[in-house]
Amino acid sequence: MLAQTTSNRWRTLRIAVWALFAIAFAFLYYNYSGVWGTEIGGLAESSIVFAYVVYVVLGAVRGFALIPVTNLVVLAIPIFPPLPLFILTLVGILISSASIYAFAGSLRLADYFERKHAEKTARVRAALQRNPTTIVTAWSFLPIVPTDLICYVCGVMKISFARFMIGVLIGEGAICAIYIFAGSSLLEFGKRWLGA
Repeated sequence: MLAQTTSNRWRTLRIAVWALFAIAFAFLYYNYSGVWGTEIGGLAESSIVFAYVVYVVLGAVRGFALIPVTNLVVLAIPIFPPLPLFILTLVGILISSASIYAFAGSLRLADYFERKHAEKTARVRAALQRNPTTIVTAWSFLPIVPTDLICYVCGVMKISFARFMIGVLIGEGAICAIYIFAGSSLLEFGKRWLGA
């Protein structure tokens, strides 16, 4: 009984710390988004390697606050060349997704959902266990749904980690490639057109 009480307290503490982090990071990110872009741009001018590191760190932690990677990519398109930006974005996404998957599993929220919503949880788990890569890929590619949410769901339901990560890599890789390479081309076209 004492072990279960201690376990519940640790889980509650982890949820509280996560919620505080998510709120603080989201507040700082959204209220100072112009500053983030300026600061990363300044870092890129003085040390491109340090700017890359800061970008990857931001990409890795933004998922805990459910901030879409698109916001970070849009800030970085004018700063970094497209290919390094694409690679760094994927590294940040993979770190973020793996971290969220592990964190969500450690919260043991599956027990709660299975008690409160057993039928719905069983249907979602069955669908994800049958086709995890396809579902995660489609979910990750759609810009209207946050990929980080499916990371939490897969972590809670203990879906195959390898298949989950492949789905994230394919879906997020495809949508980020479109954003980054199309955005960079449009930015370059705009510079030429305005300069002409």
